[in-house]
Amino acid sequence: MDKLGIKIAEKRRTLGLTQIEFAEKMHVTRQTVSRWEAGSAMPDIDKIGEIADILGVSCDYLLKDEAAEEGAVKTRGIGKLLRSLTGKTVRFVFFDGEADVDLYNTPCRIIDFEGNWMRIAAETKKGSIEKLIPVSSVLSLEIVKEEN
Repeated sequence: MDKLGIKIAEKRRTLGLTQIEFAEKMHVTRQTVSRWEAGSAMPDIDKIGEIADILGVSCDYLLKDEAAEEGAVKTRGIGKLLRSLTGKTVRFVFFDGEADVDLYNTPCRIIDFEGNWMRIAAETKKGSIEKLIPVSSVLSLEIVKEEN
């Protein structure tokens, strides 16, 4: 594997994405992702930005051998807001077609934020759950006041 392929594979696994899931997000085949990770093919240059966004890293990190991983994620905009909400309890409103039935009108605690994904925990009718949800599916959120 070349270094780009290693970086893609490591970050994909860290996010808990299979090659198939990553391929779907990239609008390519699983075999294409496999070739990138094995170093037998390189992604088109116009795909590098999209790969970086999905994996929550900078293009420099992917392309430069010496580029350090900037604390795993380059945070700006909504990322900074979500990082500040780590540990807080919120209610999510999802975009149409992106609704998460388990989380409908359910208080959720933000555990961590990883690039384009956030790990949340919630108590649902089914019991305790912990899951990753894509930031892009969230239309808005409301901070739930803590009861003393």
